[in-house]
Amino acid sequence: MTSRSALSLAALLGVAGVAHLARPRPFDRIVPRSLPGPARVYTYVSGACELALAAGLAHPRTRRGAALAAAGFFVAVFPANVQMAIDWRDATPARRAVAWGRLPLQVPLVWWALRAARR
Repeated sequence: MTSRSALSLAALLGVAGVAHLARPRPFDRIVPRSLPGPARVYTYVSGACELALAAGLAHPRTRRGAALAAAGFFVAVFPANVQMAIDWRDATPARRAVAWGRLPLQVPLVWWALRAARR
């Protein structure tokens, strides 16, 4: 894995983290309602995690650990994508396509993170 690929993953996570913190409302809506407490807490925590993962991926010394943590993070947020697909089942076809398209997208993200963990 090239450092460019790991840095690209870091950039993706960094942008996502900033989006969670700057515009949390859309992310609040997809937090599974079965989780205790306010959705906004989960939105902010996931945004902070994304920023921390991005920082870890950016530095060669912390890249492996951050990449493994990123793979776990992508698995952990999968229920939010499922919640989105459920909530948008009666939405327009375009929105349903986005919601359902996010589900299989987690697989290449996990794979990308695991590849970044290799030295």
